[in-house]
Order: sequence, then C-alpha cells, then structure tokens
Amino acid sequence: MAISADHIRTLHKYEIRVLVAIERLMKRHQWVPLDILVKAVGLSESEVNYRIGRLMERGMVRFDTVPYEGYSLIFSGYDTLALLSLTRKGTVQALGCPIGEGKEAIVYEALGLGQLALKFHHIGQRSFQSVRVTREYMPDKGHCPWIFASRYSAEREYEALKKLHTSVSVPLPVDINRHVVVMEFIPGLPLHRCRPDEPEAVMNDILENAANAYRKGIIHSDLSEYNVMLDSEGTVYLIDWPQWIEVDHPNADEILRRDIENITRYFGRKFNIHMPLEEALQKVRE
Repeated sequence: MAISADHIRTLHKYEIRVLVAIERLMKRHQWVPLDILVKAVGLSESEVNYRIGRLMERGMVRFDTVPYEGYSLIFSGYDTLALLSLTRKGTVQALGCPIGEGKEAIVYEALGLGQLALKFHHIGQRSFQSVRVTREYMPDKGHCPWIFASRYSAEREYEALKKLHTSVSVPLPVDINRHVVVMEFIPGLPLHRCRPDEPEAVMNDILENAANAYRKGIIHSDLSEYNVMLDSEGTVYLIDWPQWIEVDHPNADEILRRDIENITRYFGRKFNIHMPLEEALQKVRE
C-alpha cells in the first residue's frame, strides 16, 4: 500500500501511541495480545479497540488469530512511525511520489533542506527467510520480526554510505530512522535503462569506484547494471549497499569476482566492450 501523507497528518496522538507500543512489544511477541497492549498504552480497553480499528482501516495494523489473537504492524504503520520521527526532527518536510521499487525496498522523492530520496527497506515474507540465511547482520536465532529485519538492512546500508561517500561515488547519506535511509536525490536512471555516449568510460568509472570501495575495506556484494545509476551529466553512482561485506570476509574473493563479472559481462553483451575478467579484477584490487 502506498504511503498516504493525509493518513499520517490526521493520526490522533492516541493512535500514534498505539503504533509505538505495538512496535516496542513486537520485540517480544510475534503478535501483540490486546491485554498486554492496553497495559502498555495506558488507555482503556474500549479506547484502544477504537484506535486500533482506525489504524486497521488505514492499513497500518493487522490482526490475526493464529497462533493466538494479537496485533502487529504492517509496512504502512512502520513507514508512518519513521516519517513522523523524520518530520519532527526536521529532516523531511514533504513527501513526494515513489521513484523506484525493488524486491526489498521502495524509494520516494522528498523535500528537506534540499531534494531528498527516502529509501524504505521492506523485507517481507517472500524474502525474509533468504535474507536471514544469507546476510550475516541478521541474528542467527531467536525472534526477529520482519520490521526489525528491515531496520537491520537500512542500518547496514547507512553504515556503508557513511564509510564510502568521501571516496566513492555513492548518494550522500543524510539521516536514518528505523528502516528508512534518507539520502541525496540523484537525478538519473539505472544503468540498464541508459544508452551512454561513452560506455567504455562508464565501465571504467564503475571499476574505479569498486576499487575505491575495496581500498576502504568494502565489497558491494550485489553489483550489477541494476545497482549503478547515471545522473543527467553521466556521473556514475553505485547504489543499494545493504549486502556489503568486508574485504577480509571468508568468501570475499568469490563475491568480488561475481560483482565484477556482472559488470564486464553486461558491457560485453550490451555494448560489445570486452574486458577480461582477470584484468578487471586486477584494476579493482590494485
């Protein structure tokens, strides 16, 4: 469901209190029972029921009876809490339209002190199990609802952007709240939707940026034509960093090879520009 600024603006303070309480209680409960929620919120049961009903109408909270009766946030509710915090802080002043969507995130245009991009990490049921297995920042065991998986993913990406932005062409990180990364807006398109005038120069720029990241101790781990952007002046940006690994990771060589092979294969197939993989890897490692 798309984020509704009108729904967020018209929330009652009690409804916000209920959302915050459910978020907190989901650390211990898969589904938050009503009696526990009533105690946490400090309102009467009838008031909590009324507020939950309004939140469910707006698609922010879900109720289920399996394995027991209880409530949980859904993405719209978690998005709402993050946006409320970012607007109160002054980071975000206005929310625009969606400008990109993938399996695990949706990106909105926004305004703050300037033009911004808000990346909402949405790790849902389809991708949660594979993410838990393949990404080392996820806890090995125990209770970990999808909202916290999304939060871990956002924190991981924000950490990479902060480490890289002075040396690597990545979007400037501005702020983070829960599962939302606020970054500068890049006026451009993903590489797979572009026809650059000088594709070989673009390929070399990508490899140079991958090399700069490598010198900072970071490997992208999901690099491809879908995670490279070109702005209106042809500047290369490497985006989507939640899967990054350190260069001393046990599988670093294999993962780096896969990243660089994705790039060289794409330029060979799309632009008939062929660089041997070992030569490209040497450029990155040197």
